[in-house]
Amino acid sequence: MATRDANDLRELVDRRLDELLEQEMGRLHFVGEDGQATLRAYLVDFIRTGGKRLRSSFVYWGHRASGGAPEDQDAVLAAGCAVELLHASALLLDDVMDEAATRRGRVTAHVDLAELHRRMGWWGDPQRFGESVATLLGMLAFTWADAALLRGGPGLPETLEVFTQLRVEIIGGQYLDVALAARGTGDVEEAARISTYKSGKYTVERPLHLGHAIAGGEPGLRAVLSAYALPLGEAFQLRDDVLGVFGDPALTGKPAGADLRQGKRTYLTADARKRADRYGVALLDNVHDESDVTAARDLIAGTGALDAAERRISDLVAQATGALDGAGIPPDACAALIELAHVATNRST
Repeated sequence: MATRDANDLRELVDRRLDELLEQEMGRLHFVGEDGQATLRAYLVDFIRTGGKRLRSSFVYWGHRASGGAPEDQDAVLAAGCAVELLHASALLLDDVMDEAATRRGRVTAHVDLAELHRRMGWWGDPQRFGESVATLLGMLAFTWADAALLRGGPGLPETLEVFTQLRVEIIGGQYLDVALAARGTGDVEEAARISTYKSGKYTVERPLHLGHAIAGGEPGLRAVLSAYALPLGEAFQLRDDVLGVFGDPALTGKPAGADLRQGKRTYLTADARKRADRYGVALLDNVHDESDVTAARDLIAGTGALDAAERRISDLVAQATGALDGAGIPPDACAALIELAHVATNRST
């Protein structure tokens, strides 16, 4: 495959996703017209219209960095589609667990489906219906990820092993996130561990490893990719943490201060608790309305935790890109990975 800019790569992935989604929807003819309409409105459109396709970009450049051959294009795009479908699954399920009201600037699936239930006057609890159907949509996207990977051709055992590890890690990381928030505990080390497994590995490291597996790359190069990916994955999640508190809802598509209201133990909030006095900790532990969010933001900035997070992001990006020096990675792949490091961490959404 020749070097491609981000728009070209996204177009390739989107085209392959469109083909896959239409094929998979064909298997669901038995759900009827109403069922098909629901699936298209709440899952197919969600997959098609959202996201930056970062994860599929890391698959592609992991393949290029590992000396991947042009004839592997089908396998690379298949793996790229698989991680995008898994990402959609994770978001749908995450929104149910977090009781989130909006995602990507629109009402979340479970909330909108509950409203559909009310509007139609159906039997049962609308909220339960919305959460149940959204969970099924997430499971369907999870299944479609396997279907995408199966279209990749030769080398499936190696790529499936990496993809399985990716899924195990994201589920385990999500469990840690839910459990820590429920216990109301967590220091910066625990928060960093959660961010590594809930987001960092499945966003950066494992997609790179998928590309490496497809290319049949040297084992030593996989270690180089990890040395780049692990700090970058942490920086990516830390940027997410900052946006979760200070982001503009018009850009992020999510409510302001959602992490604060949910009591999430992110690296940012854990560091702020460490720096705050007992009154500040009590404030962070009791964020309910907009005035609480504003006060918590002021506290986090005032303790120096926000500045410390920004410095840590910069340091982690420098560590990630430094890992590529002298690694023997093709120049176009090295340049693309450096650019992706900045794209992943210098963002407002």
